[in-house]
Amino acid sequence: MTHPAGTDSADLEGRVALVTGASRGIGRALVRALATRGAHVIAAARRAAQLEELDDDMRAAGHEITLLQLDLKRTEKVDTVGPTIYQRWGRLDMLASCAGVLGPLSPLNHIQATTWTECFAVNATANWHLIRSCDPILRMSNSGRAVFLTCGAAAAPQAYWGAHAASKAALEALAMTFAAETERTNVGVNLIDPGPTRTDSRARAFPGEDPQSLATPEAIAHEIVPYLTPQCAISGQRIEIQAG
Repeated sequence: MTHPAGTDSADLEGRVALVTGASRGIGRALVRALATRGAHVIAAARRAAQLEELDDDMRAAGHEITLLQLDLKRTEKVDTVGPTIYQRWGRLDMLASCAGVLGPLSPLNHIQATTWTECFAVNATANWHLIRSCDPILRMSNSGRAVFLTCGAAAAPQAYWGAHAASKAALEALAMTFAAETERTNVGVNLIDPGPTRTDSRARAFPGEDPQSLATPEAIAHEIVPYLTPQCAISGQRIEIQAG
């Protein structure tokens, strides 16, 4: 993978970022990666205890972040995110949608309606609400950037991954539509496929896999940062990361 030119050590001092799925995995690592480069990060996740633990870790490292307890299935709350950020910061420079659910690995005819609905609620519908809410304040930035995490199953569906693959495919169509609609603006939108990563979701999907053979969330986060910088001129792309 080739990074956007001149972005590897980009200074993000004073820029405002929103990261969903911030309490663990790639989202948590990305909060740290952005904050250490000077960004002020709004860390959004469902579990308050994990957010507070993240805040303690960041403070110990000398970085201040803003915590946002947010259940993405409560779309009325997602709708308030953009206006809330606007009231405090007046714009949003970076949006990183890292939250997602794996869903059941099961034949299609065995999947319960509730779990199918949850996959689409978190992986697709919540992101539509997030786009609706944050699009105006991304446009207020001099270089708004958005990335949405996807996976290989969306591009190459396989047996038993139906709920996850279908909901991520919906996310991909959503993000690429957003990219097309912002083509002539100062907003850039890309999909990021992190590949096999040492996360809890990966461990549940592949319990027999050696986690030490996988890229760490920190390595993946380092690779994502360049696509959130003002220097990144790429938009409307599906980017596969190869790290570690």
